[in-house]
Order: sequence, then C-alpha cells, then structure tokens
Amino acid sequence: VCEACGMTFPRCVLSWGPVGSARFLLLGRLVSQLPWRGSRWFSTYDVVVVGGGIMGLASARQLILRHPALRFAVLEKEKEIALHQSGHNSGVIHSGIYYTPGSLKARLCVRGAALIYEYCDQKGIPYKQCGKLIVAVKQPEIPRLQALYERGLQNNVPGLRLIGAKDIKEKEPYCRGVMALESPYTGIVNYKQVAQSYKDDFCDAGGSVLTDFEVTDIKMVNESPAGSVQGIEYPVAIKNNKGEEVHCKYVLTCAGLFSDRVSQVSGCSAEPRIVPFRGDYLVLKPEKCYLVKGNIYPVPNPRFPFLGVHFTPRMDGSVWLGPNAILAFKREGYRLCDFNARDFKEAVTYSGLHKLVLKNLSYGMGEMYRAFFLNAQLKELQKFIPELSFNDIARGPSGVRAQALDRDGNLVDDFVFDGGSGDLANCILHVRNAPSPAATSSLAISEMIASEVEERFGL
Repeated sequence: VCEACGMTFPRCVLSWGPVGSARFLLLGRLVSQLPWRGSRWFSTYDVVVVGGGIMGLASARQLILRHPALRFAVLEKEKEIALHQSGHNSGVIHSGIYYTPGSLKARLCVRGAALIYEYCDQKGIPYKQCGKLIVAVKQPEIPRLQALYERGLQNNVPGLRLIGAKDIKEKEPYCRGVMALESPYTGIVNYKQVAQSYKDDFCDAGGSVLTDFEVTDIKMVNESPAGSVQGIEYPVAIKNNKGEEVHCKYVLTCAGLFSDRVSQVSGCSAEPRIVPFRGDYLVLKPEKCYLVKGNIYPVPNPRFPFLGVHFTPRMDGSVWLGPNAILAFKREGYRLCDFNARDFKEAVTYSGLHKLVLKNLSYGMGEMYRAFFLNAQLKELQKFIPELSFNDIARGPSGVRAQALDRDGNLVDDFVFDGGSGDLANCILHVRNAPSPAATSSLAISEMIASEVEERFGL
C-alpha cells in the first residue's frame, strides 16, 4: 500500500502521470529491496548470507563494506536476529590466553578483542573491561597456571601477570586462591547489542535482512523463472518452508546449530556433526552480587574438554555462575525438558558422541549430577568463594553450544569451510564450524570469511 495515496500496488503506480515519475523511481527502489511473496515475483541478490547470528551479520557487514556496489541479503529463520547462540552466551570478551600459540584461534581472538573494544567505542556500545582472574586453589594447579601464563605471553595477550594470595584478595576480596593469572584486558559486553549494531551497519550500507525465512532448499536453476528478465544471471534459488524463494549468484551460510544440515543441502558430508551441549547457569541473588567484581575462572584441566564453572559479571549488574556442559536433547532446547526426536536421535546414534563419552565418562557423569543437584555445583563454586551458601544462588538462564564433533570423538577446534559437490559447489561457501570464542573474534573472523568469499567467487 502506497503511504502517499493509500492505493495498493500496482493501481497506485498506474494512476501516476509524469509528475509521479520521481516517486515511481523511489518506489521501484524500495520494491527491489523486498521479497515478493508468490510464484511470479522473487528477489535477486549478488550474495545471500544464510544465518542472522553474530557471525552471519559480521560477515555480511564486512562483505558489503568491501563491495558496496553489490546487492546483499541476510536470511534468518527466526522473527528476530541473534536469538540463539549469539543471544545466549556469557558475554565475555576473551583475551586469547587458552589457545595454542600461533594458531588461528589465538591470532583471531587477540585481534578480535582489540577490534571489539574499538568498535564499541565507535558505536557507543557499553562494555566493561572488568578483567579476569584464573585462580589456582591448590598447589598442584600452579604448574598448569604458569604454563597458561607462558602461553598467553606467546599469544601477545596484553597485561598478563601472575599474582599471589594477597593480590588476589585485593582484586577479589571474597575469593580464595594460592596463585592467579590476572588478565586485565578481559571484558564483558552484550553481544546481542553488538549483533544488532552489525545489522544496522549492514542495512545502512544498503543490505536487506529477511527474517522469518527458514531455508529448506538451495538449488541451481537452469532456466529463467517465470516473470524474470534476468535470465540465469542469478542461478541459485533459495527456498524457505513457506514455498517462498530468493535468487542470487552466490551463497554464504553461517547456520550455527544447523550448519551441518544446511551444508548437506549442497552435497556436503554429514561430518563434522553438530552435537548440541547445553550449559545451565546459576545466578547470584542481587543482594549477593557484591561477592564478585570481575571474571573468576578455574585453572582448566587439559584432560577435560570444557573450562569448568566460573563467575561471570554481566552488563546488567547480575552475576552468572557456571555453566555446566551436558548433552542437549534439542538443538535449540534451553530447558531441561526440551526434546526434539530428530535432534536426539542424530546425537545419540552418532559414533563420534559414543567415543567422546567413553573418553570423558567420569567428567560427563559429574556434569549430569551437578545439573540436577545444585549442592554439587555449589561445592565447586565454594572452592573459590567459601562464603557462598545455598540461599545465595538460584537457577538462571541456559545456552546451547553448537559443538562440531568428528567420528573419532574429537571436538573440532578449528574453522571448517565447505562447498559440497556439483555445480552448486561453485556458488556456495559453508562456514561449518566457527569455534568459541567466535563472538569475541567476530570482526576478525569476518575479515577471514570475506576474503575466502572473494577468493572463491572472484568478487
């Protein structure tokens, strides 16, 4: 409906004479940005990004800033962006301590953290550089802590230093420990707000974000669609669960929890498989938030795949405790009782999960026990802050992590790009794994992805 006259298209356009030509051109530009619903009309783009999480939006933003003359769109299956992993994470801006020196993860994290701080300053997005202590509570943990310190130095993490029990008390008055690694560069931010800013940048540059568009099929077309005058200039058709479609030249997918399923549409292998792990947090009651000033982390045990429970202050003033790490029975299941038959079957019948469980059986059983019995999780937290009591905590939010797993039971710890097979492989790039800390590294990762897109498609 035309806002100027209240008539519907095309009656409005047909009623305009020469004096309406400028308004006609304006409407034509707006119409070209919209996904027409129906078999005759369709939208055409140079590049379509599937996935409206922080990685998809960061990559789309980077691409459109590099190629402002091209037409871009982001397709998101939910009614809003950043609803899943991007909106259900701890909000920590990591500094890059944990990762193998010289690795891609280490370089991207250190650069990504610097870029995030710079970006937030430019956009006026609030954050807090509250720092982090990785605390050894027992003497046998000290060699591992010192090894982490050396690793952080090799990764060029700024400001690192080892501190003793007295300095721990100065930084965190209620925390107990024999030694700690201080990382003053670690911070916190609301990543959903960051993702929204990426979207705004993308749209301001002329990009389109189509929400409520769940991609069900991606295929090549070998003839001009009905009503089209573009021929096969836009040879890739992307359909959603409502039968609607858009056409484009190239596709980039950043589908997060569904990256393995989306990639199989173009003939990719089923592996690495996404196995969802849910992390349940506890929260400190508001009157007890004074107990924690910054991030407090345990010294990670290299025998186990996750970092362990930690204390995380939030931008709203709350403090999260956790998370645990247990198998989720639904890829987007944030409650203990959430269940999806397909998601559950794919996970529990996968040989890679069987091998992972066998390698970490005692750890996994402990995580399950702590998920049901808060006292067990409280005991872990009291190792750091003995003053905590059962009355000080409550159940909090949960997140689901898209953990890529290979058939040998190994957590895939690096980036995985894929194209598939056949003609479609020449027009599509799947980001099948963007490992944690992807949110911290999002601007740095988006540079790498944009370069990969340019190289593959000759943009």
